[in-house]
Amino acid sequence: MKIILKDTVENLGNRGAVVEVKDGFARNFLIPKGLAMKFTQGALKLLQQEHRMYEAKQVKEKEDAQEMAEKLSAVELVVQKRSGDQDLLYGSVTPTDIADLLEEKGFKIDKRKILLHEPIKRLGEFEIRIRLHQEVVPVVKLTVTKEE
Repeated sequence: MKIILKDTVENLGNRGAVVEVKDGFARNFLIPKGLAMKFTQGALKLLQQEHRMYEAKQVKEKEDAQEMAEKLSAVELVVQKRSGDQDLLYGSVTPTDIADLLEEKGFKIDKRKILLHEPIKRLGEFEIRIRLHQEVVPVVKLTVTKEE
């Protein structure tokens, strides 16, 4: 089935792309989730019109994200956790913990935007990436220290 992507879908294409997918994938997943629509000339014209408005919105969002990224880059987070003899934590530091620390500093960031491949389970200094926008990913320094 030929569809037009209404949003960027990983491993499939970017917003506005016309792609060919299996019928079931389109009918059962992409179209109900609002990620795509069936390809027709009318739908293509409608999407082009939406695309112009979307581009203007993206420029504004990117500018806002860059402003916040500059402020976030200066932030250094410190968290104290209980640890064992070999500097391994009894628990772990998760994106939720990092989001809470950022909120204490005055930044409201969704935990899903914090790029942490796996929870932090040892003491030390870490660089945490935060995806504010597709093209804006600042780095925040996190120090995990031993709780006294």
